[in-house]
Amino acid sequence: MTKTPAEIALMAEAGRRLAQVFTHLDGLPLEGMSTLEINDRVEAFIVDELKARPASKGQYGYGFVLNSSRNAVVCHGVPSADEVLKDGDIVNLDITLEKDGFIADSSKTYLIGSVGPQARRLVRTTYEALWKGIRAVRPGARLGDIGFAIERHAKTAGYSVVRDYCGHGIGREMHEEPQVLHFGRAGTGLPLKEGMVFTIEPMLNQGVRTVRTEDDGWTVTTADGKLSAQFEHTVAVTANGVRVLTLRPDEARRAG
Repeated sequence: MTKTPAEIALMAEAGRRLAQVFTHLDGLPLEGMSTLEINDRVEAFIVDELKARPASKGQYGYGFVLNSSRNAVVCHGVPSADEVLKDGDIVNLDITLEKDGFIADSSKTYLIGSVGPQARRLVRTTYEALWKGIRAVRPGARLGDIGFAIERHAKTAGYSVVRDYCGHGIGREMHEEPQVLHFGRAGTGLPLKEGMVFTIEPMLNQGVRTVRTEDDGWTVTTADGKLSAQFEHTVAVTANGVRVLTLRPDEARRAG
């Protein structure tokens, strides 16, 4: 489950390029765009500008380069020409990128136009929960410490944590060991060691934590129709802490 320094350097380069994708998205007028148009723009940027491969396309038979999960969609939303982002929406864009044999994975929930205060609070709390989990990562800590930090922050704010999906090891393959739960007890679970690389990707719901899968076999929604939000980073355990391999330039101060 551990990577060499040379492998982590390659993963960091993949992560740096993936961060550029989100910086590119930050500059696009997402309101009024279809999720399929966003998918196509991201694919062109990854392939033509970054000279990399969109790792999700073709994975498990999936035909797109990203997941677009809007409002009550928890994860795995499928881009569509008929789904146009509107004022007040929230949408998570989950993207993977492979460069030189290694994969990086990250996601961000975007606020479209004028978003109401309850939705804004959910998105902000989810982002904070991600960083609570990231800050629990260090050699000698345990996987349960990550889940405990995330769940405590979510519950304090009145939100539930989706338990059906989790973070995961990553490297040459999209999904490797270990599984990284976003709930748990502090001091339990696998000990963290220098060189481990995995994703942390909490999904927080306004209502109940239960979810259901739509007939397309991909799209996962909240069981009660309330909003869900998600953020994700790929991280590496370092000698004295954690390195966020998919860190975006606007997050540098938070990482410090």
